Amino acid sequence: MTTAERYFQGTGRRKRAVARVRVTPGVTPVFTVDGKLLEERFPLEIHRRSILQPLMATDSLRRFGITVKVSGGGVTGQSEAIRHGLAHALIHYDNSLRPVLKKAGFLTRDAREKERKKYGLFRARKRQQYAKR
Repeated sequence: MTTAERYFQGTGRRKRAVARVRVTPGVTPVFTVDGKLLEERFPLEIHRRSILQPLMATDSLRRFGITVKVSGGGVTGQSEAIRHGLAHALIHYDNSLRPVLKKAGFLTRDAREKERKKYGLFRARKRQQYAKR
């Protein structure tokens, strides 16, 4: 297996979104998400900036070819799942990056999920208005 074929994989999750990220060192630095370029898939700058944060923190923005498959959730959840998976893939590539990524908080999974609706209620916690008199 040559260096161009060797890749490092990481999985990231946020809300209902799951992202599988492959980082390939030594190839053309192209960032694709579900077969599209990053700018096409995430047109808003805030989402792209969120995704690229682990690469900026480790000064490795143009060192890798990155391929992502993401499913579930919304756009923000998907972008944060990609950030989480990218941080894990970078650790598989080089374990010395762990302290930087850990300090920035990119390795911690945000466990907040939408609470389920309960019967007798309008939403998870919203009830019918109570009138005392």
